[in-house]
Amino acid sequence: MSVPFKIDLSGKVALVTGGGGILCSGMAEALAECGAKVVVLDLRKEAADKVAAVITSKGGEAIGVACNVLERPSIEEANEIICKTYGPCDILINGAGGNHPKGTTSQETFSRELFEKADPSQISFYDLDPAGIQFVFNLNFLGTLLPTQVFSKAMAQRGSGVIINISSMNAFKPLTKIPAYSAAKAAVSNFTQWLAVHMAPAGIRVNAIAPGFFLTDQNRALLMNPDGSPTPRSKKIMAHTPMGKFGEPADLIGALLWLASDQAAGFVTGTIIPIDGGFSAYSGV
Repeated sequence: MSVPFKIDLSGKVALVTGGGGILCSGMAEALAECGAKVVVLDLRKEAADKVAAVITSKGGEAIGVACNVLERPSIEEANEIICKTYGPCDILINGAGGNHPKGTTSQETFSRELFEKADPSQISFYDLDPAGIQFVFNLNFLGTLLPTQVFSKAMAQRGSGVIINISSMNAFKPLTKIPAYSAAKAAVSNFTQWLAVHMAPAGIRVNAIAPGFFLTDQNRALLMNPDGSPTPRSKKIMAHTPMGKFGEPADLIGALLWLASDQAAGFVTGTIIPIDGGFSAYSGV
């Protein structure tokens, strides 16, 4: 991935959780291109290693490390590996997250037919599984909080650091069908603001990026038909996106580098930057 502009991250150690995914792998590559030593953290070690290999093949420094962001012992074990290899974290990108079918309704809005015609394949609001909702909330919110507790401790002791959380435009405007994911990302945005205030005396800046609609491995089946044509939901998204297209991973990099740079964004903390082609600004009329 080619960065739109370069910042100097020489000597910095940058961590990217969820780094094996489409969006966060691009972030890892961009940070490496700007000189950072990048640690790609992912639940799947092979996915993390694959991204790290791409970075090193281009002359950058990177390692892949297995990490379960919901288990503190796993995070602490990863931190030991990182500190022994590169030293403590300077920049933390909390990118791990996702949704779960058990936290998703089948219908966009209430339908009385779900009462009148029992269909086990259809999930109404009343059928949502608390375990599924808890999984989604834990993955997105606790999966941001726990890594921050572990990886930012050295930042606080040192008196400087950057944390960038990955929220979503769902935090601004909740989408139909995915109440758990929307609520969890709203929690991430709120936590970003809380943490920015809390960590200001420690010299740590905390911000978030809120992507709009990007095609990823997680949502591709919802947005695209097998033949490559858009689904009805995808068409509705495009109709409410003023720029009329999905985002590309590269579209996130400018904001990422700006927020990561103390020179460019040294007085910026507590912000949530929507990168959504205007979706969150459009009323529909």
